[in-house]
Amino acid sequence: MNKIYKTILLIIIIFFCFFLNQSQTVYTSISKDLDEDEISTLVFNIFTVRNQAMCKGDANTIKELYNTNLRNGLWAYLHEEKRVKYIQNWSAKQGVEFKDIKSDIKINWFKKNDQVATVNLLASTEYKYVYLDRPEEENIMRIGTYHDIRFENNDEYWIITREWYNDPFADSLDLENLNIEEHKDVILSNEKRDFSDLNQKRIGVVAYADKYCGAAGSRENDFSYNKKYKNYNSLGGDCANFVSQALYEGGKFQKNSSWTYGKDGSRAWLKAQGLKDYMLNSGRASLLAYGTYDQVLEVSYKLLPGDLVFYVKKGKVAHSAIVTGADSRGYSLVNCHNTDRYRVPWDLGWSNKGIKFYLLRVHY
Repeated sequence: MNKIYKTILLIIIIFFCFFLNQSQTVYTSISKDLDEDEISTLVFNIFTVRNQAMCKGDANTIKELYNTNLRNGLWAYLHEEKRVKYIQNWSAKQGVEFKDIKSDIKINWFKKNDQVATVNLLASTEYKYVYLDRPEEENIMRIGTYHDIRFENNDEYWIITREWYNDPFADSLDLENLNIEEHKDVILSNEKRDFSDLNQKRIGVVAYADKYCGAAGSRENDFSYNKKYKNYNSLGGDCANFVSQALYEGGKFQKNSSWTYGKDGSRAWLKAQGLKDYMLNSGRASLLAYGTYDQVLEVSYKLLPGDLVFYVKKGKVAHSAIVTGADSRGYSLVNCHNTDRYRVPWDLGWSNKGIKFYLLRVHY
């Protein structure tokens, strides 16, 4: 009987190893004709391999996805390689480990001929992470991205020759050294926070930000923004527009001559710099902290759901986000547009030297 069990176990192990090896070449079963179902399979397999690489910190497994003999194909691969390294560096600084990364894909359109295919899609990617000293407490965040991917058929399988998307980690890919141990000590010294006594306006802001966080949201809301408002992503960015909407719709802030939206929005409504200046100058918010990550890290634990974070790059406010909660160690989480985020650690993607932060307490 033991011999039978050993034989069965050996077969299972061989099959599992074979499956792992086969999973690295994801295109072999995809026909040259590429019908709609096969397009979906192709894209799903690509994101699965890339997510596994990011989770494990092994960028070598994704190289075969790209035609690195072409400039755009090589650039696309090198960009993904940097992303893998960044997420591992950030994990080390944070004292966390990513346990799983998976993407929900919505294909908007595709076109193809015998040799070339172009796919436009939305990816809502869920990241599960745990703190190394508390592996039983799982944290979940989602990041939404919009992709335009070009493939070519090399007579064996389909391979990426070009990819464009608005990368949530783009402002951190210089991979400058983080003060990993110093930051980790601060982060791991904090505990889970209790937000059960939030007022209704803060609760309303968070509910709005969760519902309309776009590609980082859910299929239940069709990954959509609030259609009452124009999407400004193609006109310079939608981050401040989203924050303003949440303050107005969820937080019940009243519009005025400076901060308003009709057929279009005012500068204070639409521009991150304008919104930050308006919130402080009007008294609707006050400054908790301003400075580099080193300078504001400890103060960031005072942020409450409904407060705001503004990101400064090269001396200008480049982005804004809404605090929507905190993870299992009390680390503040944010939602935003462009790129779309749901309950994401507030500094993730903003780790380069020189980036500064405004942390604002909003007065509801």
